[in-house]
Amino acid sequence: RFTVYYLVCLVGAALAQLAVVSRADEFGPTLGASGAIFGILLLYGLAFPRRIILLYFAIPMPAWLFVTLYGLLELYLGAFGSSSAIAHFAHLGGMAAGAAMILYWRSRLPNQHRP
Repeated sequence: RFTVYYLVCLVGAALAQLAVVSRADEFGPTLGASGAIFGILLLYGLAFPRRIILLYFAIPMPAWLFVTLYGLLELYLGAFGSSSAIAHFAHLGGMAAGAAMILYWRSRLPNQHRP
């Protein structure tokens, strides 16, 4: 299931980035696994929401808060950031595809352990 989840996040990230750059008429190669990693980050935040993460090895925060803030930062940087070298919307696409996959699994497996 992890491989399927990873690949869904990877494809979702690529499609989201392609949708954004095609509207901006800025075609260019985008290659990377960061969108899928953001999907895994979302899964971690949902599976272990109260687990403490140390931001910069010093700032403790629950995983759900870290994932939420990181997603909002990516949205802000994608909308208003000036760096076109980072595929912010691919990161968001990976998270969105991961969320869709989790919701799909939860609807299909009502009486079993949920991811």
